[in-house]
Amino acid sequence: MGGQAGPVAVFHPEIREITGYERLAPAYNRAGEIRAVELQDYWVILRKRWLSIAVFTLLGAGLAVAVSLATTPLYQASTQLYVSVKAGESSSDLLQGSNFTRQQVTSYTQLVTSPLVLQPVIEDLGLEDRSEVLASRVSASSPLNTSLIDVSVTDENPAMAAATADAIAKEFKNVIADLETPSDGSASAVKISIVRDAVSPEGPSSPNLKLNLALGLLLGLAVGVGVAVLRAVLDTRVRSDADVARVTDTSVIGIIPDDPDAPQHPLIVQSSPHSQRSEAFRRLRTNLQFLDIADRPQSIVITSSLPGEGKSTTSINVAITLADAGTRVALIDADLRRPSVAKYMGLEGKVGLTTVLIGRASVEDVIQPWGNGYLHVLPAGQVPPNPSELLGSLAMANLLEKLVSQYDVVIIDTAPLLPVTDAAILSKLTGGALLVVGADKLHRNQLAESVGALETVGARILGIVVNRQKRKQSDQYAYYDYSPTPATAADSGRGSRRKRKGSPPARAPQPSEPSVVTGPTTLWPGDSLSDTQLSDFQRQQAQNLPAQHQRPSS
Repeated sequence: MGGQAGPVAVFHPEIREITGYERLAPAYNRAGEIRAVELQDYWVILRKRWLSIAVFTLLGAGLAVAVSLATTPLYQASTQLYVSVKAGESSSDLLQGSNFTRQQVTSYTQLVTSPLVLQPVIEDLGLEDRSEVLASRVSASSPLNTSLIDVSVTDENPAMAAATADAIAKEFKNVIADLETPSDGSASAVKISIVRDAVSPEGPSSPNLKLNLALGLLLGLAVGVGVAVLRAVLDTRVRSDADVARVTDTSVIGIIPDDPDAPQHPLIVQSSPHSQRSEAFRRLRTNLQFLDIADRPQSIVITSSLPGEGKSTTSINVAITLADAGTRVALIDADLRRPSVAKYMGLEGKVGLTTVLIGRASVEDVIQPWGNGYLHVLPAGQVPPNPSELLGSLAMANLLEKLVSQYDVVIIDTAPLLPVTDAAILSKLTGGALLVVGADKLHRNQLAESVGALETVGARILGIVVNRQKRKQSDQYAYYDYSPTPATAADSGRGSRRKRKGSPPARAPQPSEPSVVTGPTTLWPGDSLSDTQLSDFQRQQAQNLPAQHQRPSS
């Protein structure tokens, strides 16, 4: 990976069960080496690529039909000859004659296609072919342990095929009679008899449409399967958590399902709180609390390898879910090249992080509350000419130290790792980094390069989040839908759907409270409350209730 490996997050056994960490072990070992391919792997490939395999199969069948229709039909006519030997009346003479004919038949079949037989046939029928060309359309064979010779002729004209076969049989009789005549001029002992005359065929012998169609289907199927397996072998895109395991042993602590409406509704936790994508962000929030390292990370960098993998929407939704659970969260937009947090959340983004780092404003003046008051957002501000220098400055380190002392969790959205070094710089200054991987967008070598960039600077990789992973109902670990029924979600469900169909949600109501939260002490989701903390929490909730939960009287 190009450098000594940095510390990696270690998990409780509970988190391994929640995230399905151990399910990856049978598929790939922890060193990232591919295990032996099993029959199930081929079945997965065939099920995934069934459409392309079907297309290749149909193409093979179509090609076979096209070739069959374009081929000139050929007709085959056959005649049969019987070879016998004049012998004595004793059984010994008969046996010798029978053995002689069987031995001679093999030689006679070779004579059928010789110029000695075919040239007179060409002259008698007035054919324009030479003997070599006619021989390519003539075949002779003898059934095993018989004295029979089968002669077949193929021609484009069925009548000509039959006439040629009969002419060859007659000429063959004359040739054998001449060859087997003794030197004293006596009659030949070998007799050739025509036992079956050639008949003009009613149908073509080739092309055989059924046979060609079957061969075309088999060939197309073989090519389709071969292409599917080859694509699977050469495919280097990261499509699932199993592909991540082939690159690194860093744990996958979150899988966010694909949602076609995600670009139009980035704040999915607010716009559709009961969707599968929202529940996935809540699972990610839960998984973060199980990180068992020396000190829980109070500052987390969320980055990706390339632009467009969903790091900003992941940062925002994780921050919202933490705030919904009562955790005081500061969300910083540290992507000083293409800031987007302020735009997604409906905040003023002209002043922010850069304004604080250059000393023109204090963080209390520019940080903005959002939602229920537990979430405060620090936009990026103006795009500076030197983002890397600002993010690696002492002012940034002091700002992070200050926010960590005032908030439970500080989430930092940064630029992608591969184009620039901003994320690597900030990861060294914070408690660790979450790496967002966009399914179907990133290649394995790019993921390996990103992990190597973090490990080179000694950054702690808290885990990997696979974003926009496509899941089908037939998948082994498909998502389960447990949305509220119409009876229990008559108000909230319809409201959520109206929000998603309409324009993006406006900025949530802002409570009147100071910019820096000074409520209960550090609290992570799942931590138990002391009596004092519980009293403070209930008093703070009572202060926020009139501003957020009162409904206008009808």
